[in-house]
Order: sequence, then structure tokens, then C-alpha cells
Amino acid sequence: KPPMIYDYGGFPEHTYRVHYDAPGSPALARRVQGLVEAAGLPAAFDAERGFDHGMFSPMAAMYPKAEVPVVQLSLRAGLDAAEHVAVGRALAPLRDENVLIVGSGLSYHNLRNFGPQAREVSKAFDDWLADTVDADPARRIERLLAWSQAPAARVAHPREEHLIPLMVAVGAAGQDAGVRIYHEDAFMGGIAVSSYRFGAAAGDAA
Repeated sequence: KPPMIYDYGGFPEHTYRVHYDAPGSPALARRVQGLVEAAGLPAAFDAERGFDHGMFSPMAAMYPKAEVPVVQLSLRAGLDAAEHVAVGRALAPLRDENVLIVGSGLSYHNLRNFGPQAREVSKAFDDWLADTVDADPARRIERLLAWSQAPAARVAHPREEHLIPLMVAVGAAGQDAGVRIYHEDAFMGGIAVSSYRFGAAAGDAA
């Protein structure tokens, strides 16, 4: 049961008392490490790292009972998009092993420009992202690797740590189509945001 890491500041006091007591899975963590290393990428096993908000924020909504084992994968230093697509490709076999790969982030993440004033720039990037995820797989990756050239890209993501997890999910998705499963035009007062799924959801018709 990894500890909690409250890697944020300026939020209400109760947000620093959140506890998400999901079990870890050392065996799965070792499997992930092996897959990444087999793809020619370095990976390190950290048995002490706690659960940060990139994990417990979505997982508490998805699995509120915290009964699902969770393994966190850190972003690589440098935030190179191609490297993270490669990591996703390396992890693709896990999808056939009853492992859900979650790219946790936010499609717009500029903390200095939230609210109604960001409506147009967030929509510009969100529209581009929707077109990109909807493209055929090869074109999808090509566009994502050049994400910084997208409309309003560096306004939407001054730093890209909230976007890069999508690269891992896309790499793991292979040839599966992307489906937008969540969208808001006025999130937190006025920004456009979206989330995507790759592959069939449980219960989908064959």
C-alpha cells in the first residue's frame, strides 16, 4: 500500500487528507519494467514511490473502493513525445493480460490561463486533438509527435506533462480507433477539455 504524495499547492485543506488505499502490485511493476527494458528503454523499479494526484484523482472516481491494484509509471525526463509512444508500444501486451492502461492528464493545462478568457484557445487545441485522435493510427501518431505545432499548443500546454501520458496510451493502442468519451466546453469556468478511449469497453457489442 504505497503512501500518498500531495504534489500540488494552494488547494483546500481537505485535499491534503485524501487517502486512496489501493494495493500496489510489485509483480506487475516488474513486468512493466521488463517490457520497457526489452524495448531498449531504461526503466527503474521504485518500491517507495507514493501515489500522486495523477493516479488517485481519476482512480478514486473510477474505482472508489480502491480494490484494484495500481502501478504508476513515471514520465521520462525530457518529456519526449516519441519516447513515450515507444513506451506505450512496449506496454501493449498488458492489454491482453487484464491490465488497463490509463494515460492520466488534462487536455488543457495552463494554470495561469484558466476560465472564460481561455475559451477560444482551449477550443482550438481541443478541436485539433479531437481530429488527431480520430485520424488513422499512423497519421494519429504523426500529428501527436508534432503536437507543439498545433493551434494554441503552447498556450494549452506551457509544459507538456499533462499531455504526454496520451502518447503512452496511443502507443499502446496500436491500430485501435480512438473514441472521445468525455467533453466539456466550459470546464472550470470556460475551457474545452476531452478524454479518449482506445479499444472496446467492457460490454461493447462485438
